[in-house]
Amino acid sequence: MKDIGHFEMRRLEALSNTIFGVAMTLLAYDLPKASKFVNAPSWIDLLNAYAQPVIALMISFIVAGVFWLSHHRRLAFAQEGTRGEVFLNLIFLLSIVMLPVTNGLYGVYRLDSVVAASYGVHLIVIAGLNALLWILALRGRSNPELLANAIFPVLVFAVGTATALVAPFAAQIIWGLAFGAPVAGWLAARYWPVKADQRAVSATSRSDGRRTPERSRT
Repeated sequence: MKDIGHFEMRRLEALSNTIFGVAMTLLAYDLPKASKFVNAPSWIDLLNAYAQPVIALMISFIVAGVFWLSHHRRLAFAQEGTRGEVFLNLIFLLSIVMLPVTNGLYGVYRLDSVVAASYGVHLIVIAGLNALLWILALRGRSNPELLANAIFPVLVFAVGTATALVAPFAAQIIWGLAFGAPVAGWLAARYWPVKADQRAVSATSRSDGRRTPERSRT
C-alpha cells in the first residue's frame, strides 16, 4: 500500500518536458536578427554579431540538456517522493525557466566579470538543486556513481564562477569540464564499489517501487 503523503514522481515528467523544451527553445530568442544589418554583412560582421550569443547559447543548451537527462533519470530511479521533494523539484524547474534570462545577458556581455559570475551563480543553483534532489533520492542507498555524477558539476561550476570574477574567458572553459561528470561517476564506481548486499537492497527497493502502483490498484 502506498504511503499517504507520497507522490508518484513520474507525474512530473510531462510538466518537466514542457518546461525544458520551452526554455531550451527560448535560448535562441536573443540571437541577433537580420534587421540588425543595414547592408549584407561580411564574415567579420557575422562573427562580431553572432560569436558571443552563439557560444552562450551552446553552453546553456548543453547545460539544459544534461540536467534534463539527469532529471528524468532521477524520476525513474526514485519513483515516489514526499511533498517537500515535489516542491523542491518545482523550484529546480523554475531555475531552468530562468535560464534564457541569464543566457541572454551572458550572450551580450560574456566577457564581463560581473555578468559571467552572475551566470555562473545560476549554473551553481541549477546543479546544486539537482544534486540535492539526487541525495534525497539516494537516501538509504549507497551508489557512489550516481552521487558523483550529481555533485561533480556543482564543484566545477563553483570553481568556474570564482574564476569568472577575474578571468571570464577562462571560466567558460572550466564550466565545460562539468560535462565530464560521467567520468567522475565511473571513477567513483570503480574505486568505491557498492557491496553486493547493498546492490541487492537497492534493486529490491526499485522493484518494490515499480510494484507499488500495481498493489495500490488491487
